[in-house]
Amino acid sequence: MSAEVQGHWARKRFGQNFLRDPNIIRRIVAAIDPKPGEHLVEIGPGLGALTEPLIEAAGYLTAIELDRDLAARLRERFPHERLRLIEGDALRFDFATLPAPLRVVGNLPYNVSTPLLFHLAAYAERLTDMTFMLQKEVVDRMAAQPGSADYGRLSVMLQLRFAVRKCFDVPPGAFVPAPKVTSSIVRITPLPAGAHALADAELFTRLVTAAFNQRRKTLRNALKALLPEQNLFLQAEIDPNARAETLAVEDFVRLANALARPPTVGQ
Repeated sequence: MSAEVQGHWARKRFGQNFLRDPNIIRRIVAAIDPKPGEHLVEIGPGLGALTEPLIEAAGYLTAIELDRDLAARLRERFPHERLRLIEGDALRFDFATLPAPLRVVGNLPYNVSTPLLFHLAAYAERLTDMTFMLQKEVVDRMAAQPGSADYGRLSVMLQLRFAVRKCFDVPPGAFVPAPKVTSSIVRITPLPAGAHALADAELFTRLVTAAFNQRRKTLRNALKALLPEQNLFLQAEIDPNARAETLAVEDFVRLANALARPPTVGQ
């Protein structure tokens, strides 16, 4: 059932759950720790629960809001010299049009959180950091380490470019309407350029996807369509009888790079 919040009916198709707990809001702002002059970008500002304290701390904010009714309310509430409001879908927005470096924040709609994270990963070199509120199980997967049940494709693809740190959990009662799940705050910081040097990024993605699509199988069997030559495992120093969830990000990098290199003469 929809809920009315400050005269606005939460829209299920936009995944709207509005943060209302002042203590949680203060903790999130403290975790972001905005400074005057920093270029903050808020995705999905909604009713402005975070927007106002962020503007107070940084002086200026860019916000991207899909809901036109909420966008109109934000324009009335904040002067344009303090809030630049972009009405549209963050999934389709070109973040390269904003002056870097960027600090991106937001309470992301759970129904688009994973594709939005992958979209933002393409702009890693323009980011200082990202602080998001997401479904707890998504954050657990993002920050998971090899060997854990939560470790998977999302873990590897994000940790290829970012350091991921879970900050704290947020209970359903902090929102209106209350979601059916617990949320978590996560800090995502780009790794130094070249931390994981890939020969072929598209090939890496295909390799990781194939490995975790059949995570119960050994790598030898899960990747036989991509790695018909078993000596590539040897070159990458990877046990072909291991399973995907046991490999660290750097292991997948070595395996993808071994596959990407053309064979030398005589092989």
